[in-house]
Amino acid sequence: MPCSTPQTPAWLTRDQLPSAPIASVYDWLFNQDSLTRRLTELSDGGFSVTPLREGWQALRDDECAALDVPPGSQGWVREVYLRGNGQPWVFARSVAARQALEGSNLDLQELGSRSLGELLFSDQAFTRGELQVCRYPAAWLPSEASQNDLWARRSCFRRGPLAVLVAEVFLADFWPAASR
Repeated sequence: MPCSTPQTPAWLTRDQLPSAPIASVYDWLFNQDSLTRRLTELSDGGFSVTPLREGWQALRDDECAALDVPPGSQGWVREVYLRGNGQPWVFARSVAARQALEGSNLDLQELGSRSLGELLFSDQAFTRGELQVCRYPAAWLPSEASQNDLWARRSCFRRGPLAVLVAEVFLADFWPAASR
C-alpha cells in the first residue's frame, strides 16, 4: 500500500542539505562508486546479500514520484540486507515500475542472493541519477533493524524507459566497521 503519512522523509541532494554530516558519513552517502564493491573491500571479501522479500506491490508515493509514475502504481519491490562478515550493514530497497520493467529484458526475480548493484554497475547502458539522502523512517525498516534517524541514500538508475530506484539504509552495525 502506498505510504503518504507525515513521516515520509524529504529526500535531499547534497546541495539541499541544511548541514553536512561528518566527513566519514558524508563519504559513504555521496560516493558514486558501487556500494557492493566498497562493502566487499571493507569486509575483506566477506560480503553477502540476504533477500528479505520481493514481489509485485503498490509503490510508496515518494517512489512513484522518483520514478515519474502515477501514485499507487504497481512495481517490483526487492528488499535485502547487504552483509559484511555476516553482520547486516545495509538495508536496501529497490523498486521498478511494473510497466517499464515488463517491457525490459531485466528479470529482477532471477537475482536471488546476487547484488542488484553489481548488475546495474556492470551494464553500461544504465546511467545513475543524482544521489539523495534522508533520515530513513524506522517504520519502513524490517522490525529487527528498526531504528530512528538512520542515514539513507537513494538514486535512480535509468536505461531507456526503465528506471530502477535503489535506496540503501546504513544500519547501526555498519558504522563501527566503517571507522576501523
